[in-house]
Amino acid sequence: MASHQKLTHDWWNQHRHRFLLYTSAFVRGEAAGGDPNAAQRRMVYLTSLPELDVPDELDQLEADLIRLFQLPPRAATDASHLGMAMLHKMDYLLTWNCAHLANATLQKDLHEYCQYHHLHFPIVCTPETLIQLQP
Repeated sequence: MASHQKLTHDWWNQHRHRFLLYTSAFVRGEAAGGDPNAAQRRMVYLTSLPELDVPDELDQLEADLIRLFQLPPRAATDASHLGMAMLHKMDYLLTWNCAHLANATLQKDLHEYCQYHHLHFPIVCTPETLIQLQP
């Protein structure tokens, strides 16, 4: 966990300028949770980012993604993050959630789903992976 935090800080401080960054109400909601001091620090980073609108199609897409990836109820917000990235045609969805989002199985299945439904396919990856990519 500490190594993830360090990589996240490194990405934010040294690599974020290479990308156009956006946030959502879902990200802000998660960032506001947990330790109040840590939450306050996270929120400082997010306040400078434009917030994406929630498209009308998101509810149905979330339900489809939950069913497709067999996400447990506690992971419903993961479908929200993914759906927002798809509907807003984000190039990348940055996350440390490898269990439900940043993994090879999801990428393969998501790519097929997006092709079949003519939806945008975002690359879901960790900060560690994104540091290595050239946008």
